[in-house]
Amino acid sequence: MNAENNAFRRKLERGAELRAVRGWGGSAQEDAEIEAADAEEREKRRKVDDAARVEYLIRDAMNQGKFDNLKYAGKPIPGLGEHYDPDWWVKGLIQREHLSGIGPPAILLRIEDAELDGKLDQQYTDKQVRDILEDFNKRVIEARRQLQGGPPVITKLRDIDAELERWRQRRAAAAPPEPEPAPDTKRTWWQRIWNGSG
Repeated sequence: MNAENNAFRRKLERGAELRAVRGWGGSAQEDAEIEAADAEEREKRRKVDDAARVEYLIRDAMNQGKFDNLKYAGKPIPGLGEHYDPDWWVKGLIQREHLSGIGPPAILLRIEDAELDGKLDQQYTDKQVRDILEDFNKRVIEARRQLQGGPPVITKLRDIDAELERWRQRRAAAAPPEPEPAPDTKRTWWQRIWNGSG
C-alpha cells in the first residue's frame, strides 16, 4: 500500500507541475494528463470508505502531536458515570459562565439549596437563620405552584427547627475553645506597690 501511495503522490506532484506549466500555455497532452490525474484522485477518494478516512485522519493527527497535552489526559472525565441529569447543559452553562439570578426557578433553587448551609453558617442569630429558611421554603412552594414549563421543582422544603439545631451544632463545633486561665503567677515588686497590697 505504501508503494501505491508513493506512486499516487508522484502523480499528484506531476499534476501540480503541469498545472503550473498550463498557466504559461501548456499543451493539450499536458491538459489530458492533468485531467487523468484528477480523475484518478477522485476515484481513489470515492473508494476509500469513511471509517478508513477517519482512521487515517486520527493516525495523522497523532503523528503530528495534536493529541498531546490535552486537558484531561490521564484523568477521569468529569461527570462520566454519574446519573443522567436532563438539565446538565443549563447547570454547566451557569457554572462555566458564573451566571447568577438567571435560569429556570427549579435550577436556581437546586443551586441555592446546595449552598444554603454555607449561607446559614455566616449568620449570627437564630432569627436571621429562621428568616432565611422561611424565605427559602416560601420560594420553593411558589415555584411548585407555577406551571411555566421547564424542569420540575424537586427541591425539598427545609425543616426550620431541625435546621436551626444543625446550625447551632455547627456553630458550637466551629467556636474556638475558651482559653485556659493563666496560672496564678507571683506578682513583681512594682505590681505589689502599685496595687497597694503585698
